[in-house]
Amino acid sequence: LDSEIRKNKKDLAVKLQLSGSLSLCSPPSFIGPPTFGLAAIMSEKISPPEVKRSWGDEAEDEDKLPPPPSPIGEGPSKSDVSELEIETLKLVETEKKVNEFLEEPEDSKIEAVTTGETPYSSAATFEELNLSPELLKGLYVEMKFEKPSKIQAISLPMILTPPYKDLIAQAHNGSGKTTCFVLGMLSRVDPSLKAPQALCICPTRELSIQNIEVLEKMGKHTGITFECAVPVDSGSEKFNRNPVFAQVVIGTPGTIKRWMSQRKLSVQEMKVLVFDEADHMLAKDGFQDDSLRIIRDIRKAQRNAQVLLFSATFDENVKNFVSKVVHDYNQLFVKKEELSLESVKQYKVFCPDEQIKIRVIKDRILELGEKLGQIIIFVNSKKCASMLHTALVELGYEVTTIHGALNHEDRDKIVKEFKDNLTKVLISTDVLARGFDQQRVNLVINFDLPVKYDNNGEPHFEVYLHRIGRAGRFGRKGAVFNLIMTDADRVLMEKIERYFDSPVTEVPSWRSEEDFAAALKSAGLL
Repeated sequence: LDSEIRKNKKDLAVKLQLSGSLSLCSPPSFIGPPTFGLAAIMSEKISPPEVKRSWGDEAEDEDKLPPPPSPIGEGPSKSDVSELEIETLKLVETEKKVNEFLEEPEDSKIEAVTTGETPYSSAATFEELNLSPELLKGLYVEMKFEKPSKIQAISLPMILTPPYKDLIAQAHNGSGKTTCFVLGMLSRVDPSLKAPQALCICPTRELSIQNIEVLEKMGKHTGITFECAVPVDSGSEKFNRNPVFAQVVIGTPGTIKRWMSQRKLSVQEMKVLVFDEADHMLAKDGFQDDSLRIIRDIRKAQRNAQVLLFSATFDENVKNFVSKVVHDYNQLFVKKEELSLESVKQYKVFCPDEQIKIRVIKDRILELGEKLGQIIIFVNSKKCASMLHTALVELGYEVTTIHGALNHEDRDKIVKEFKDNLTKVLISTDVLARGFDQQRVNLVINFDLPVKYDNNGEPHFEVYLHRIGRAGRFGRKGAVFNLIMTDADRVLMEKIERYFDSPVTEVPSWRSEEDFAAALKSAGLL
């Protein structure tokens, strides 16, 4: 079968489809034929269609009795991950694309700091990670991956190599961090043990749902079960829910903590604890208290449980705090000066007043942007979101708006319509600033620059980086327009430029359509 793949991938896919072994519209994109049990992978029977489910929301809200844990797929137990025979941490470079959807900047520099005597080296292929055939099938057939990205190549050996040390990992937005920790969780789970073994904590319902979707797809053939721990609108049965037997649980911290305190979620068999957007999860103005209690309870039950902290940003205060939470850990990080995405062009537009800001969006950006992909407009408050929504609708534009005050059902519907490309323009507070992944978004507008409300209006550098990271996902071209109105806005923009050591190009005149067209052309969007 391997030789047939090398000879003619397309004919092979047709043969497999006709034989009932594999149903594909087109063959998966391989850089080369995998050498680890590919025949066994391709001959596996595809599991039944996935059951669509609806999910709930944020940490502090109430939750109802969820459905039983859903199996990701049907398949035999995976083999244990064996220790890699490796000598040094060294990144393997090739001229080929990492995978169909992911290509990091060529000069992306990820620095690694390791502790102890365990040797590590990057993984040039997924086969080098000693993954089970079922997981490889998920990566190649379902995810259409070809080989690990840079962050995956370096972090996965650290995650999967005994003695399974804790890891603090920072890398660019859209670099493939989600695959790192989802694959790490799936690899550590024993499918024959019907108990929670991996837990992922996320700041929002939207990110929890998104991570569940990735896990469901990647682990389709493993037989591993999962459950999403987020509240929903319709009532509260928090004292009557059934115990959780799902092997992987992903959700918001309030619901996770509540399930644990009610003894509905056991941590006795927990092997991996992941914090997505870890800087926010461990920040004082984030979910620090809940996160610390979860870590403490899991460490009490499983002293050697592995803690994985992933984010695109870690400010100095969080870094100092994290070092007290985890011990004897490995690190991956990118200097803040290199974090700004080079595939995303940043612009600033000086506007005399708020009405001009709306005119710039309508007459300059949206008129030109209609020829492009989707657009997210970020604001700092629900009040501003409502005002801007009303103004654009009155001007004849179809827009949708999302913020934390909406009920969970409406938020789910708005996100789904946007992800299904049914709506083109989405106004959002920072509820979608972190982790929201929509490949068609190539324009971001900062109607308001992000600020830290508890710090005298200082710029929120991390949120700024996360916002602009919604455009240009997976190395695609993108543009960001920052609308500057007041002297305070000017100061904020100057501080952001200094912090990232990255000057933001000024659009010469808000009146000139030609200036905006030139900006989009320079960004590679026109």
